[in-house]
This record gives sequence, structure tokens and C-alpha cells, in this order.
Amino acid sequence: MTVPTATSIRALLAEHGKTPSRALGQHFLADPNTSRRIVRLAGVSAGTRVLEIGPGVGSLTAALVEAEVEVTALELDRHVLPLLDAVLATTGHAERVRVVRGDALTEDLGVLLGPGPVVCVSNLPYNVATPIVMRILEQVPAITRLLVMVQREVGERMAAGVGGKEYGSVSVRLAFHGRASVVGTVPPSVFLPPPKVDSALVRIDRHASPPVEVPSYAGFAAIVGAGFAQRRKMLRRALVPLLGERTIPVLEAAGVDPAARAETLDLAAFAALARAAA
Repeated sequence: MTVPTATSIRALLAEHGKTPSRALGQHFLADPNTSRRIVRLAGVSAGTRVLEIGPGVGSLTAALVEAEVEVTALELDRHVLPLLDAVLATTGHAERVRVVRGDALTEDLGVLLGPGPVVCVSNLPYNVATPIVMRILEQVPAITRLLVMVQREVGERMAAGVGGKEYGSVSVRLAFHGRASVVGTVPPSVFLPPPKVDSALVRIDRHASPPVEVPSYAGFAAIVGAGFAQRRKMLRRALVPLLGERTIPVLEAAGVDPAARAETLDLAAFAALARAAA
């Protein structure tokens, strides 16, 4: 089986007259050791069902095939599909991969994947990584675990704890759905073309059930979003656009100091605010 190298990817790009799309944020993984490392960190084994978003030229896909998993590869760029097919042909087990052309931000992933469990293992485009991850967590319960490569700053934000400088709306909303941790970093040198920043490998394990109770997730997310919209403001001011004259009574009912800032509140405190607001 063949996991592409930088040399083979350059040759493949030249053969097909393809250049990485800047608009699509394409940075093709070009290091077999990194591809295999991602598969190991994902914790997949023979027979595991995997969703790979943005397979590109198939560097990670080939490593997944090597691990004998069953892959649904969702690719937006039709121009890269012939290259992906060429790489899969070299593995000798292309039948393990179902290639679908589509957009992870609009595709009905629930219908595409069917019943779980499914693991998402992906090198995500930097510019849409956060909305893709949140869409999966909010809408696709069949995906029970993710191992995604994202911009390092984004990964640190996903896994941030209360009070940290990276802690924000994404940190809180993600913590509602699962437990995130940065399990590795990846240098720019393993990509074609190299990005200008380091990447992070983030593992997210979905909670069997949310660790806090809220009347509705939408209401909870609105509270979190409003709290962090102007993160340096005290909550008695930051929540006014959402709650109006109810702001102080809601804060008091939730047991939250009106002078506190969003960055000092943990998941339980935001849930208490959501319950009080409802």
C-alpha cells in the first residue's frame, strides 16, 4: 500500500495540471509519517467507519486504508477527484473508500453516514474548520469521535479551559457536546504548499449525554454568544442586547455576579444563565 510522499504528490499535481486552490484553503499533507500518526491518534482499527472531510490527494485516506477502516471521503473540489482516485488505486484496496463530492457545510451528513458510530478523521481547511466541527457536534450524533487537524490557534481555542486567553464561545459550546484536547502539533513543512502557521491535532470525544441541563441548546448558545460578543464587557452590559431589562434579574437568578466577564464563567454557569433566561 502506498501513502503519498511530497515527491509523489508533486508528480501527481504536475501530471494532472493541478495546483492547490488558495480559495479552498488547500494544503495537501505530504508526509507519510504524519498521516500514519494521525490515524494512530484517532484510535481507529480494522472495520471502523470513518468520515474524512477534504481528502484532497488522498494522503490521509491512504493511511486510513492501510489501517483497514471503511472510509466515506467527502470532497468539495471536483478537480482533485482524479488525483484522489489515482492514489487510491495504488493502495490495492480502493473498495474501502466511498468518495462523495459535496460540501461538509451543506451536505446532510446524517443521511450520508446513516447510523453510528462513525469517527471523523480529517485535515480540515483552516477557513471553515470551526463551523464544520460545530456543525458535526450539533447536528450529527452518529459521529462519536473526531480527530481533526486545524490551525494551531483554532485547536487551542477548541480545547481551552475557563479563564485562559483562548477560552471563548467555541470552547464553551464544544464542551457542552464533548471533551476536546490538543494531542499533537504539526509543522508547516509537511504540507504542499506549506501554510504560514503550525497546525494542531485535536481529539474530541462526544459526551454520552450533555454534562449540564439547559431548556434548549439554541437558548444556551445564544447566551454564550452574547456573553463573548464583547468579551471585555461585564455581563450586566454584554447580555443587554439579548436580554434587555431582564439582564440583572437573570444574572441574579443564576447566581452569577453581574460584574463578572464571560471568560470567568464555566460551562455550568452558562447553563445556569440559560435556565434562568428561559
